[in-house]
This record gives sequence, C-alpha cells and structure tokens, in this order.
Amino acid sequence: MKKLHSLALEQKENAKHGESFFPVQKYVTRLVPEYPVVTTHWHDEAELTLITDGSALYQIDLTDYEVKEGDILFIPPLLLHSISLNAKKKFLSETYVFHMNFLGGNSTDICSTRYLTPIMNQEISMPYLITQNHPAYTSLRKIFGQIASLYDETINGYELALKAMFLQAIFLLLQYSEKKEISGTETSSDKLKQVLDYIELHYAESISVPELAKMCYFSEYHFMRFFRKHMNMTCVEYINNLRLEKAVELFEQGNSSILDVSLSVGFHNLSYFHRAFKKKYNMTPLTFMKQLKTNLNLITH
Repeated sequence: MKKLHSLALEQKENAKHGESFFPVQKYVTRLVPEYPVVTTHWHDEAELTLITDGSALYQIDLTDYEVKEGDILFIPPLLLHSISLNAKKKFLSETYVFHMNFLGGNSTDICSTRYLTPIMNQEISMPYLITQNHPAYTSLRKIFGQIASLYDETINGYELALKAMFLQAIFLLLQYSEKKEISGTETSSDKLKQVLDYIELHYAESISVPELAKMCYFSEYHFMRFFRKHMNMTCVEYINNLRLEKAVELFEQGNSSILDVSLSVGFHNLSYFHRAFKKKYNMTPLTFMKQLKTNLNLITH
C-alpha cells in the first residue's frame, strides 16, 4: 500500500505530487479546531476530492463553496484554493492529485489540443463542486470509488486503469463545461499568485508591505485588506507562518542550530522566533528537535 500524505501539511504549490513517471498522489486531509485551515495555494496538478466526513468552506479561484459529506470537488491545475473548518468542527476528505500530462496533456493528439491543454490553460470552465443532485454525481462517485480501489490494490496494469478513470471523470465534467472568454486584464487571482510567488522566493529576506502592494498597483491600505480578505490572515502572519514551516523543514533535515535556522528563514530576532514557533506548534524549537530525535530512534529500532 502506498504512503498516505496529509494535504494540510503539504500545501506548497511547489510540492512534488507523486513521481515523474507516475504523477498521481493520494492525500487524506483532516481539519480539527487545532488545525482548522489549509491555506491558499496552487499547483500544476488537478485534484479530485471526495468529502468523507463533516463539512467545510472551500475557496476556489477566490469564490466560496460550502461542502459537506458526500460532495465531490474537481480543481483544475493552477487555480488558487483553500479549505477552512466551519462550525461543525470536523472535516475529512480523500483527494487524488494528478498531473494532466499523465493523461496525455503534453501530447499533440486531438484529445490534448481540444480538451486537456485548454483545461490546463484555464480556457475551459469546469464545474468545481458536484453535489448529490448534480446529473454527473452518480457516475462520478462510482469512478471515484474505482480510483480509490485501484490506487490501494495496485494490481498489474493499475496505472492504465487509473489513467482511464481520470479521463472518464474529465469526460463527464466536460459535458457541463463552457469556454472562458479571454481577458487581457490581470485578475485578483493573478495578483495574489504573484505576491505568494514572490514571498515563496524571498521569505528569507526582508519583505515589506509597500513593495508587495506596489506589485499589485494597490495602496498599502487596499493591499492589506485585499490580502486578508483572500488569505484569512494578515500578510505578516502569512510570511511568519511560511518561515516557520521552512524552519521545521530544516530541523527535519538535521539542522541542529536554532540560531542558524532562525536566521536562514528570515527571523533575525531569536526570542521572537522562539515565541512564534511555540505559538504555532505548541512547543519550543528545542522540544521539537528532541521529539524528532525520539521519533527517529523509534523508527530505526
């Protein structure tokens, strides 16, 4: 059986989903009051998701969708999306993230040029949320079950069957799609992607709100409102959160100097790094490293 991943912990748009020759990965996402959000992100792959328990609020391309148990979601490549827990306090989903090239998106046949490439380029608008009263729901739910079974059993030739299932799912959704009108203006989604891309590349450096606002041609006030509206946190909170996640990655890679890690991810005040780390992870960096060492010893013995 393949290793399961938590989408809530691997939400960077540059995360690797699956392998180069088999770009398909299963994720299980669980949201609880302690970890109530998968922050806004995007990636080159598409997603097919079944909500298996509870309910939540999805934001796809900056539009809100309330989802509940039994609902199916299809998120095309490159679209911004996030998940946040609602009042029911529980959420569980199963997601298959797959690259369109696995289906032939990089070929030159009619399937690629007429359907797959336009989907990848966001030239075709697909339905994102498929509820139980949608005409495609019953067939799509059956396909999802077949994908889950094939992925877990890995019988001889299962890759061929998975490709066929994903293509069948896209075929169903295409019956309810429409062509998008090409716009020459930069959208709010484009502006937010540009800002998040910049932060991802420069998180270790000093980043100011005025320079980010200038990228969007916004005033500082308008930019801060814009960012908080779509990210559900301030820009400073987002940058600190990203820096802390990068710090965890460095600790997991064996870096043991708290000062070096703090400086390398952009925290130039060690006491502030300690406070921020403890607030996010409910433990100090030193305790975190001790837990990592304990877990590693358990695995190796």
